[in-house]
Amino acid sequence: MSPLHLCLLLSAGLFCIGLTAALCRGNAILVLLGIELMLNAANLNFIAFWRYGSGSGSTGVVFVLFSIAVAAAEAAVGLALVIAVYRHQRNIRLQEATRLKG
Repeated sequence: MSPLHLCLLLSAGLFCIGLTAALCRGNAILVLLGIELMLNAANLNFIAFWRYGSGSGSTGVVFVLFSIAVAAAEAAVGLALVIAVYRHQRNIRLQEATRLKG
């Protein structure tokens, strides 16, 4: 098996773990962690295709840097929303966050 296939298998495994965590958890912080894990799996794909692909240049690294910036912004906004919900309801369970609907 080539190193590219191993990187892709590892990335697929991380993505599946993140997707399972995002869909099956009731805690908002664990859902955010699952989403971050999925973004890291995508970053691993970008780096693997950049490293083992036939293309030249640093396009894979640029995509990863933009993806990390988006992940940081997503984490900041997500945690701010979780804190706001906690201050309002005193819990962060997603099943009880439906009371915020207008």
